[in-house]
Amino acid sequence: MKVAVYRKEHFNAAHRLNNPDWDEATNQQVFGKCNNPHFHGHNYEIIIKIVGEVDPATGYVIDLKVLGDLTKKYVLNKFDHKNLNEDTEEFKNLNPSAENIAIVIYNLLRDKIDPKFYMQIRLYETERNFVEYPV
Repeated sequence: MKVAVYRKEHFNAAHRLNNPDWDEATNQQVFGKCNNPHFHGHNYEIIIKIVGEVDPATGYVIDLKVLGDLTKKYVLNKFDHKNLNEDTEEFKNLNPSAENIAIVIYNLLRDKIDPKFYMQIRLYETERNFVEYPV
């Protein structure tokens, strides 16, 4: 039988949603206040879901301390208290929407987690707005 386990983390970051191929008016119309040229910030919350069989020797699906350490090393250290557009390689040419941030986080962690496990990222941009990848 499979069990789902979850690790919750958070980070604070600024970003600006902007498509450089569009003019200012179009960017403003599509992205509204998220297009502020001086950026804006969020207190992001990440929930990492791992699904797998319980190891009979440990009683764990995965050691959540290890998952937390991986998340800190490969995600939080990169993004916490950063301007995603200007301070990170991942978003130099990628609009840092919640959807894209979730995909990037997934890709940063996926090859660090045993492929026998299903992994999903849930990213909360606000209390009411969140995305999941993959679905």
